[in-house]
Amino acid sequence: MISAKEVEDAYDLLKAVVTKTPLQLDPYLSNKYQANIYLKEENLQKVRSFKLRGAYYSISKLSDEQRSKGVVCASAGNHAQGVAFAANQLNISATIFMPVTTPNQKISQVKFFGESHVTIRLIGDTFDESARAAKAFSQDNDKPFIDPFDDENVIAGQGTVALEIFAQAKKQGISLDKIFVQIGGGGLIAGITAYSKERYPQTEIIGVEAKGATSMKAAYSAGQPVTLEHIDKFADGIAVATVGQKTYQLINDKVKQLLAVDEGLISQTILELYSKLGIVAEPAGATSFAALELIKDEIKGKNIVCIISGGNNDISRMQEIEERALVYEGLKHYFVINFPQRPGALRTFVSDILGPNDDITRFEYIKRADKGKGPCLVGILLSDASDYDSLIDRIERFDNRYVNLHGNDSLYELLV
Repeated sequence: MISAKEVEDAYDLLKAVVTKTPLQLDPYLSNKYQANIYLKEENLQKVRSFKLRGAYYSISKLSDEQRSKGVVCASAGNHAQGVAFAANQLNISATIFMPVTTPNQKISQVKFFGESHVTIRLIGDTFDESARAAKAFSQDNDKPFIDPFDDENVIAGQGTVALEIFAQAKKQGISLDKIFVQIGGGGLIAGITAYSKERYPQTEIIGVEAKGATSMKAAYSAGQPVTLEHIDKFADGIAVATVGQKTYQLINDKVKQLLAVDEGLISQTILELYSKLGIVAEPAGATSFAALELIKDEIKGKNIVCIISGGNNDISRMQEIEERALVYEGLKHYFVINFPQRPGALRTFVSDILGPNDDITRFEYIKRADKGKGPCLVGILLSDASDYDSLIDRIERFDNRYVNLHGNDSLYELLV
């Protein structure tokens, strides 16, 4: 088990390497939630995420002989950038396995930080598939595997985030009530918990997962890490099907509250952080802030820290992020509606079914039919979510056999 002293030892080495990121009170969020909301901005780290801390410290603890062989890792992006940075700085080679679904922005950043020291292999649709391939490669080639979370040195390195938070809070004269921490494999929350529960036990650590990848919640329920059959890869930095054995053991009797945040709310929060605070956060990075909405009554008047765990957001994903946010807010809806195959049918639908300020965002025939009617995929953007019930009434009058894709996940994924 990791001790606070081990986290402090890690910081003694890392403080010359990592950026001491700011801990700042945010007026907008503080006013919104009637609490003192502090941001720990790990998006301003050298690789734009906290992952540099654990990766660099773990590699630094290897022997010279081990480092000379080169290292191997698996990552959805941020750990890979930390390993690439460390490999470049320490002048060693690194073979980095990443899922095929990794955003291009993260792949290009790995190449940037690692330069000629890294070789990238894109394998598998999920982190877990990529990790299996990386571990097999590591064993076959006798190269050290740098685990992204389930390694004591990685955990100690990630725990230095907590050391900085409490030192900065003390300097500002703040006693912290709660720290909201993202959970993927559990490395960050394990390190923060190991340090805080020993040095500052009065501060509650709250774990936050994306709703589509609640692997730590599943481990809590089962009494041990288990593998989720399906995960939503939207919050790619924390989309992990199986948490670490070590990370689970470190937090399961110390972190009492786990929150699951809908990916739509995460998307909404990303847009809010950008428009209101000018902060670029990746989905995983915004998850801790999104969780504030779930327990907003509990945090009133409290001193709260939210960690922006990463800011490696691929700008090409913004359309998807906006889409998820609009669906979550109840403004955007999709239907399969049978349309008469005659001139003017769409004009009738627009004039009789849509509200005066609503809009059609998508319209396409799913298939042509010779029966006088054909099924169409229709996307509708409401100006006010409260207009939904009246919209449904009007659609039913137009086509009583329509299909609402809301809640029909398999059909939604197939058509939208």
